[in-house]
Amino acid sequence: MAEIVSLADGVSELVRDGDVVALEGFTHLIPMAAGREIIRQGRRDLTLVRMTPDLVYDQLIGAGCARKLVFSWGGNPGVGSLHRFRDAVEHAWPRALELEEHSHAGMANRYVAGASGLPFAVLRGYSGTDLGSVTSTIRAIDCPFTGERLAAVPALNPDVTVVHAQRADRRGNVQLWGLLGVQKEAVLAARRSLVTVEEVVEKLTPVPGAIVLPSWVVSRVAVVPGGAHPSYAQGYSERDNQWYQDWDPISRDRERFQEWLRDNVFAPAGRIG
Repeated sequence: MAEIVSLADGVSELVRDGDVVALEGFTHLIPMAAGREIIRQGRRDLTLVRMTPDLVYDQLIGAGCARKLVFSWGGNPGVGSLHRFRDAVEHAWPRALELEEHSHAGMANRYVAGASGLPFAVLRGYSGTDLGSVTSTIRAIDCPFTGERLAAVPALNPDVTVVHAQRADRRGNVQLWGLLGVQKEAVLAARRSLVTVEEVVEKLTPVPGAIVLPSWVVSRVAVVPGGAHPSYAQGYSERDNQWYQDWDPISRDRERFQEWLRDNVFAPAGRIG
């Protein structure tokens, strides 16, 4: 049964230096508060995994937490580039960042393979692209039945997956609904998992389209209302579009970003989430 803990305790217990860490959520239910807590606790040398790195990974990379990024697209949705990400790649600030790039389909299939206990996934998704020439974890194979040339990618099994959800019950069963990405697969593939939720309820009532992560696949649950902000949690909050726009000038300048960290992550009065 998953244990309900504070966010600080959940990160302290589950996220370790050098870990492969996935913070998943597709424009919706992004675990932003958990990402800031990882920064606060000074984790280093992380391999960050995510289908769509956006602001949460821009912050982690800029704070010096990341050694490597495994991803399929990166940007500030609807606004432009991730400037802390770009600074790390182009100028090795605050440290050099190794990249491993895949397609969305490749990343999703890697999570599915990891969740299924398989060593790799097979797909057609890389046909006609040159990603295989720059990414060593994409290999060409021949189907043993038809002879068709396909791509194989290794399973993803993060040391820890972190996701945000709408609610959990007191036994640690987690319920989420709305626009879902690969949260379920990323949790099932991980060795450990932390789920932040808007609230804990006595009973999970049915919601159309909802999925439930049973308590036996969740390591820790932390109650963090608004923990997805500035992304949204359907039924609880709306996307803060202005915040995404405001992030662009903050992230463009190293000094301004460091000031943001001091005021909004490290300063006790400015702690968010």
